Amino acid sequence: MALKDFLKKQFIDVIHWVEPEDGVLAWRYPMQDMEIQYGAKLTVRESQMAVFVNEGRIADVLAPGLYTLNTNTLPLLTNLMNWDKLFQSPFKSDVYFFSTRLQTNQRWGTPNPVTIRDKEFGAVRLRAFGIYSHRIADARTFHAKISGTRDLYRVADLEGHLRNIIIGQMSDTFAESNVPFLDMAANQIELSQRIAEHLRPVFSDLGLLLDTFIVENLSLPEELQKRLDERIGMTMVGDMNRYTQFQVAQSMPIAAANEGGGAAGIGVGLGAGMVMAQQMGKMFQQGGQPPETPGGAPPAAPAGGAPQPAGGEGGAAPAGETKFCMECGKPIAKRAKFCPECGAAQG
Repeated sequence: MALKDFLKKQFIDVIHWVEPEDGVLAWRYPMQDMEIQYGAKLTVRESQMAVFVNEGRIADVLAPGLYTLNTNTLPLLTNLMNWDKLFQSPFKSDVYFFSTRLQTNQRWGTPNPVTIRDKEFGAVRLRAFGIYSHRIADARTFHAKISGTRDLYRVADLEGHLRNIIIGQMSDTFAESNVPFLDMAANQIELSQRIAEHLRPVFSDLGLLLDTFIVENLSLPEELQKRLDERIGMTMVGDMNRYTQFQVAQSMPIAAANEGGGAAGIGVGLGAGMVMAQQMGKMFQQGGQPPETPGGAPPAAPAGGAPQPAGGEGGAAPAGETKFCMECGKPIAKRAKFCPECGAAQG
């Protein structure tokens, strides 16, 4: 390598940065064994900021534009390096570029359910996830608190920290809002705005601006979701009698499609089920007591059942006063007119 080429590489005349890929927040201009020529050109593009660090201290922060590096464009650095006498020699400083464009579609979510106290359900374990976007608003603060002296700092390096901040603030917001879970799920836009209000000061303290924050979904763990579905189902059923009538009406086409005795059997079964449901509904309305017949008498015996005659007719009979049923052969009272087992009339 020629001596002229070696000396030429020791001084930097043009400083600029073109982002090679997405997800880069900060990049350190390579300065090893090199010095910046006094009067060199510095290009800071839109969506960028440049920071000069001299002897460990931030000297100047430059917004987008084209700069000629001299005492006019670097006033703080001039004071630090005693350029007040127009001393125009090359200087050694670290130059960091920061991307200020929006970092969009950043995902957040709760890896484990968050326990909150709900008005309706008591203690509830809640899952949530969504997206957010942010950008660097204060390069000086971001450099001092986050990126530091690293040559390259990416969005992925910050993602875990921001996600933990979001989950913590989300839990506090749920606890302070006293809004039932069902109302939260129905008003996700308003919930997103409340959480964002709590997050913006925290992001600002890191030199970041939270641009958007969206709650895409709120859900319960699977076992709790089943209980919620059951509760919703009971509420939707409402009147048990009407629900049973609806079920019977839905079953009629199925019964009609069967032939012969099958259809009749299904119809009888459906009718019995409807009667049973009606009786259960009445019992619920009366506090669990069986319905009474008019006049306060106990319910009549089912149709087709065998009568229970007093004085031993069909009941237990003394030994030696029995005979056998003509229909089923069971022993019955000798004076019984009907068999208590099968109900057949006796001659």
